[in-house]
Amino acid sequence: MDGVVLADKPTGRTSHDITTMVRRGLGERKAGHAGTLDPFATGLLIVLVGRARRVQRFFTALPKEYVAVARFGAVSTTGDPDGEITQTGSGPPGELVLPTGTIRQRPPAYSAIRIDGTRAYERVRRGETVVIPEREVIVYAFEQLWRENDRAGFRIVCSSGTYVRSLIADLGDAYTEELRRTRIGPLRVEDADPATVVPMQEALGFFASLRIDGDVARRAANGVAIAPPQPVTPPRAGWELPDGPAEVLLLDEEGPVALAQQREDGLLKPVVGFRA
Repeated sequence: MDGVVLADKPTGRTSHDITTMVRRGLGERKAGHAGTLDPFATGLLIVLVGRARRVQRFFTALPKEYVAVARFGAVSTTGDPDGEITQTGSGPPGELVLPTGTIRQRPPAYSAIRIDGTRAYERVRRGETVVIPEREVIVYAFEQLWRENDRAGFRIVCSSGTYVRSLIADLGDAYTEELRRTRIGPLRVEDADPATVVPMQEALGFFASLRIDGDVARRAANGVAIAPPQPVTPPRAGWELPDGPAEVLLLDEEGPVALAQQREDGLLKPVVGFRA
């Protein structure tokens, strides 16, 4: 059983909880997820089943879309409702400045980033002072959907590695009260069904593809670089991706053979195989 399951994670459950639920429901031993959601957050979680786990990094690297609710006039130690909340009574009085493009962001101390092999939030809970270096992320869209009293709703499309909690906190005295992930690349939360395994070829539609057969397919399955027998087909994903992957999905009549990188000599070198 190879493919991906689209799950709609409820609040209060961990990403690991949902992965275990999907795995047991399918009777499948080998499963993992691509892109952790905080327990308070809801929305799309991709569960990788079987050989799909081999392409985890590609799903994790896809841009994400979120809908967030910010609460102003208060701050949280974790940037969300699970932290210690302090009322400040102050917030941005006028029109908000919502940054887009490439920005520098400091991930929250309560994050899963590893520092010398230990999760940052584990160090904080031990009483250690944690300062995580800034990083560059890309915010493709940051739109205010509504605002009422001390709350406002936002739609955010961002690169992998972006912390929405930090985006909201940087608006002023604010924290993320609600967070829902609505898209990962071309995959939508509306299509979530924990009992359905999306086939590999369909799930990998955000890659350019190349149809091969015969001896060419056999060599590619064994990791041998091949000369493209015809032009590569552009991705068929339904959502425009700001930065599509450079790899090419090699297919034969049975489905995915491998993901390949294009070398300077024009050959396609398989880097992830699906047949062994």
